[in-house]
Amino acid sequence: MDAQRAWGDSRFDGAARIVSSHFQKSGIYIFLISFTCVYYLSNAPLLLAHYDLGWHLAAGDLIREQGNIPFQDPWSFTSAGKQWYNLSWLWDVIASVIFQYAKFSGLVLFVVACGAIIVGYLTSICLRSGASAPAVCIAVLSSCLLYPSFGTAPNIYLAASPNTSTMLFCVVFFGECLRRTRWFLLPVIMVLWANMHGGFLLGFLIVGVFCGAALLGRDWADFKIYSFAGVGCFIAIFINPLGCHIYDGVVATLGHFVQANITEWWSYYRNISGPESIPGIVYILIFVALELRYRGYCPLESRLLSWLFLFLGLYQFRYMSFFFIFSAVPLALHLDRFLPKQLDIFKVQRSLLAAGVIGVCALPLTFIQIEPALGLPQMLLQQDALYLQTHFPRARLLNHWNVGGILIFFTRGAMPVFVDGRAATAYPDDLLHDYFKLVELEINEADWDTVLEKYHIDTVLWVRAHEELRRFLVGKRGWKEEYAGLYESIYVKP
Repeated sequence: MDAQRAWGDSRFDGAARIVSSHFQKSGIYIFLISFTCVYYLSNAPLLLAHYDLGWHLAAGDLIREQGNIPFQDPWSFTSAGKQWYNLSWLWDVIASVIFQYAKFSGLVLFVVACGAIIVGYLTSICLRSGASAPAVCIAVLSSCLLYPSFGTAPNIYLAASPNTSTMLFCVVFFGECLRRTRWFLLPVIMVLWANMHGGFLLGFLIVGVFCGAALLGRDWADFKIYSFAGVGCFIAIFINPLGCHIYDGVVATLGHFVQANITEWWSYYRNISGPESIPGIVYILIFVALELRYRGYCPLESRLLSWLFLFLGLYQFRYMSFFFIFSAVPLALHLDRFLPKQLDIFKVQRSLLAAGVIGVCALPLTFIQIEPALGLPQMLLQQDALYLQTHFPRARLLNHWNVGGILIFFTRGAMPVFVDGRAATAYPDDLLHDYFKLVELEINEADWDTVLEKYHIDTVLWVRAHEELRRFLVGKRGWKEEYAGLYESIYVKP
């Protein structure tokens, strides 16, 4: 009996040690996910600050009500029959369902959950690459704090917008290409990606880099794997309501002249803002210095993607977030060279676990603190939209670009808009050319007169702080400032 009890106790102790070991090893995941999520939650109002969130929610509601994808814009009077290419219809439906049952709190938690998956996946990739836990902590934490770009609102890449799905799927594609054994999942993921955001083209870029690296190394087995994955992904993109016309929707965005007027397509230099951009610049300089000093120390594909997106990000700011994500693996491996080799890994794991538990406890407290501030961007308040709809129900409205999506959310077409963030996927080029002549700080009276007459505009909803426009409409054209909200004014033609 004593021997049996001793055997049972040893078996129990062994199982307990195994569970304890696995729990400690998960400490790095708990630490990174909890603290990054606390950071994301503390910036929750920025997660909802995307100016297009309003029309995305309205589109999701419309699709669920009609049971199909609308191909004609129902909310404006200027689309001139142009087909609406809604490349994010599936994300819109998901966001609509979440908003119906959990409002803005649900959207924030959904976005933070996506951020947590990105952190966990990126941590797993870095650990599998051979970097130590301390190096992975430094690299992944730095990367995941920087890529959302909270300092350059509204150009935020972890937000309640379809951009988040592209960030998530890019990390998944990157991880599965490095793993090589689950490449057959990529076409399945591509089906989701192609229905959630036009950024699905980046998936082909990632697979192409791995395929090219295999070709250079004459690794025919990997070349065959990535070739099959690329062909499967190409077939997968046509599983969508637009069919082959999804190409037209992508072309309507990429390389379009409207990019010159949208800040996320501007260069990195033009998006630098005060002290907020200093951490990102320091990160870039450290990465470049380590890469030039220790060439060939990291997987070729990781280095190629990092450098590619660094150059793309300097050219157009929207790609800089991908640089921060892909550079985490090379940075972790480089940092590992500088860390002491005598570190007690078990002590490090226990410390990370203890700190992670503290971070987990801080999550609900952070959420309770920020919840009252959640809502759509304050550029246009609901009372502003209600006043406009009540007093000028038949107005031909010229609205500012940034409030178009919010106005759609509040009025659902009862107050047709002039333009909004859907840009060339919903509006003809002539209209967009006309509109962007009006957005300069200095008023060009001839351009304004032309647009007001051409589109028979009798009401203008514009930024309240634009004093020169007020002097032009009220002082020179005899219009009346009928209403002044917190950020927007309504001008009415006599």
